[in-house]
Amino acid sequence: MTTTTANHHLSPAFPGRAPWGTANKLRAWQEGAMGKYIQEQPRDFLAVATPGAGKTTFALTLASWLLHHHIVQQVTVVAPTEHLKKQWAEAAARIGIKLDPEYSAGPLGREYHGVAVTYAGVGVRPMLHRNRCEQRKTLVILDEIHHAGDSRSWGEACLEAFEPATRRLCLTGTPFRSDTNPIPFVTYEEGNDGIRRSSADYTYGYGNALADGVVRPVIFLSYSGNMRWRTKAGDELEARLGEPMTKDAVSQAWRTALDPRGDWMPNVLRAADQRLTEVRKGIPDAGALVIAADQDSARAYAKLIREVTGEAATVVLSDDTGASQRIDDFAASDARWMVAVRMVSEGVDVPRLAVGVYATTISTPLFFAQAVGRFVRSRRRGETASVFVPTIPTLLTFANEMEVERDHVLDKPKKDGEEDPYAEEDKLLAEAERQQDEDTGEDDQLSFEALESDAVFDRVLYDGAEFGMQAHAGSPEEQDYLGIPGLLEPDQVQMLLQKRQARQIAHSRKRPDAEADLLELPAERRPVVTHKEMLELRKQLNTLVGAYVHQSGKPHGVIHTELRRVCGGPPSAEATAGQLNERINKVREWATRMK
Repeated sequence: MTTTTANHHLSPAFPGRAPWGTANKLRAWQEGAMGKYIQEQPRDFLAVATPGAGKTTFALTLASWLLHHHIVQQVTVVAPTEHLKKQWAEAAARIGIKLDPEYSAGPLGREYHGVAVTYAGVGVRPMLHRNRCEQRKTLVILDEIHHAGDSRSWGEACLEAFEPATRRLCLTGTPFRSDTNPIPFVTYEEGNDGIRRSSADYTYGYGNALADGVVRPVIFLSYSGNMRWRTKAGDELEARLGEPMTKDAVSQAWRTALDPRGDWMPNVLRAADQRLTEVRKGIPDAGALVIAADQDSARAYAKLIREVTGEAATVVLSDDTGASQRIDDFAASDARWMVAVRMVSEGVDVPRLAVGVYATTISTPLFFAQAVGRFVRSRRRGETASVFVPTIPTLLTFANEMEVERDHVLDKPKKDGEEDPYAEEDKLLAEAERQQDEDTGEDDQLSFEALESDAVFDRVLYDGAEFGMQAHAGSPEEQDYLGIPGLLEPDQVQMLLQKRQARQIAHSRKRPDAEADLLELPAERRPVVTHKEMLELRKQLNTLVGAYVHQSGKPHGVIHTELRRVCGGPPSAEATAGQLNERINKVREWATRMK
């Protein structure tokens, strides 16, 4: 059966926000997923599709088909937030499916085909929804199903409420979690390594969506700089973002950068606004979003934006009763800036957002993917997204792995001394997905005072590669990257970035070394590494030197001194990752020659 029967009665305007070339018809992945569903007719179906790909369109088209063929008689949509359940109801109404987003109890009005509720709402009254499923054949659409694993009570409530459902459609753009709570109605399959992973019925990843022009390519602009802060003990510390340091020091340096009273945030907001101006030459209604950590920071960033741009920013706070309306008003306008606390990080549909500033210290891959997902929805060919991030190793790792598809892992291998980069503390994930701002006590544990910060353009990350050399905020070199056109094909982005970097390198070679006050090395030659990775590099070098001692008969100290003389740089304890790698390669070369 073809998908033409699936959407035979849909409005010609649906989907109203499809990107170039897809109006009046389903995208190829949506047709493929529909075809698989209709052929197999499963009770449970998990569709994993990258943010911005059109999961809502697919789900509502499938709901329409199931209703039309009397396989189900009603629809229940479960969404993570109040705003999203209203958004689902509006999208459904556009194709003739009426969902009540205000439903709380009792019989449903005859004019409705079903309800739109939140996971929290199901958690409060699971038996209400179970009774509805038992009375009439029901399709349950579980949007961003990983939320059902947020807490044991939510997962148990979903199981209790929707176990009798005729059909269950699970949707997610980010199927991985940093915990091992099982997600209801998701199938887990054991691999050869004995580890159970979630198994999707249909997957449409970011890489495929990018190739199809369904999502925008993302340019990450990373900013470093010197941070100075005072610890709870009264010690003053200074560090540069991106340099190897302890986990606590990374956290405090990061929070110092995000402090609105320093220079880092004003300079990054100024750069992001310049980037937005360039993007709006090709996308006139393009908007920008700052994702803030808390309400006080959000208000302070809005004040900075007014000072930098002369225009007021829309501020969206998670516990504000008018938050949903403000998001809708911003989406429908051509205003430049919005500042939000968390609630815009997932599922909220503002397709004109093209520039983002990641101004929160949440460092889970789930939250990062959801945040970046706000900027990737494509409306026409050639649109690009630009996201500004601090030079924090974990964030740059996530940025470089945009196209990696992950599953939810139930069984995490635990080896002594080995850390799982996707197993951040549960409290971080809980904070990332919390709807209300509340005191977490984190400030008591990491009490410090931000004293001073500055911003330095560090690098551009695109398609897994890194470009650029460090440049001062406001410099012509920085402007070179901020001025990349907003309408470009993906291969044109790569070509332009390569040209910009080549021009920077040529310009730096003309200057005497004494005039270089910033590290003048291309980004790919100065990798950002974690403290743990630096320890591993030093350990690897010492092991190789130890082996060469036995081969050459020379003492350790002599070999280290010779490596420094040949490769340059300070002692190993102070050497950069690039210098350590150079010495590792050199001692291997010496060992090979002696064989």
